[in-house]
Amino acid sequence: MQYSSGLLTRISIAYVRIPPDLAETLAAIVDEGTLDAAARRLRITPSAVSQRVKVLEEQTGRVLLVRAKPARPTDAGRAVVKLARQLALLEHDAVVELGADDAAGRFRIPLAVNADSLATWFLAPLARLSRRHPIVFDLHRDDQDFTAGLLESGTVMGAVTSRATPVAGCRAVPLGTMRYEAVATPEYVAEWMPDGPTPTALAGAPLVDFDRRDDLQSGWLSARGVDPAAPPRHYVPASSDFAQAVRLGLGWALLPRFQSADALAAGGLVPLGGDPVDVPLHWQQWNLRSELLDAVATEIVAEGRRVLSRSGPGSAARH
Repeated sequence: MQYSSGLLTRISIAYVRIPPDLAETLAAIVDEGTLDAAARRLRITPSAVSQRVKVLEEQTGRVLLVRAKPARPTDAGRAVVKLARQLALLEHDAVVELGADDAAGRFRIPLAVNADSLATWFLAPLARLSRRHPIVFDLHRDDQDFTAGLLESGTVMGAVTSRATPVAGCRAVPLGTMRYEAVATPEYVAEWMPDGPTPTALAGAPLVDFDRRDDLQSGWLSARGVDPAAPPRHYVPASSDFAQAVRLGLGWALLPRFQSADALAAGGLVPLGGDPVDVPLHWQQWNLRSELLDAVATEIVAEGRRVLSRSGPGSAARH
């Protein structure tokens, strides 16, 4: 019987098998960044790590790893890394269920979160979880508009995201809304906006952006009829330092109420007016039946719903 090359390819793909130890090796390389570091973690030689990757690529018929510094997975490699993480999670749950908690060790859980949540409410539930479960957290900070992509790639198991629609293979629940308000110091306002935040004053007053993807300030300016490209900008890419820059008078910016409430009450900051920006946040995680991952979700969702305002839908947000 004759087979076309396309049919042979489909048949070979249908019978691909991914040995768990080889998938674990690829995940270790991605986590650690180099083959040498992965070898130390796995307690094998670097040449053995390289050989495992070669075998896995031969078995899957795909290039799985970009051998750079740091090493990173290809699209096909990300699927294998996700499989490795899911297998490890299920294995950990099984070991714990068998009553061998000590044998299970401290399980690593990678999560993605935006900077403002990380700086304000996200760490408290993780601290409580770490006291009750043998786990360690590997946090990935990114814009909440992009954290869902880390779920899709298998880089993380759960994420705080602005995306309400579940990522494929995940489930999503609402957390609440983070409200941002434009603020500045009284001294800054006196110098740059003596007649108030008029369009003319805003066009020349320095502002603070988190980074070049931060569009909160630009959106607020546009809503007030000001060209977002006009004002001079400071870039301060750390949430707590960003808020401190505003409190020191470096410029004006939109801050979450968590970071501005005390200074506003004490008179160290004053509101610039205008409508606040409300940012709905959601928790997404892999849709696996895992007691450990469900425990993480329960704690994070409860904390998010407790501390976040529920002010209605909003628009884009800072990391």
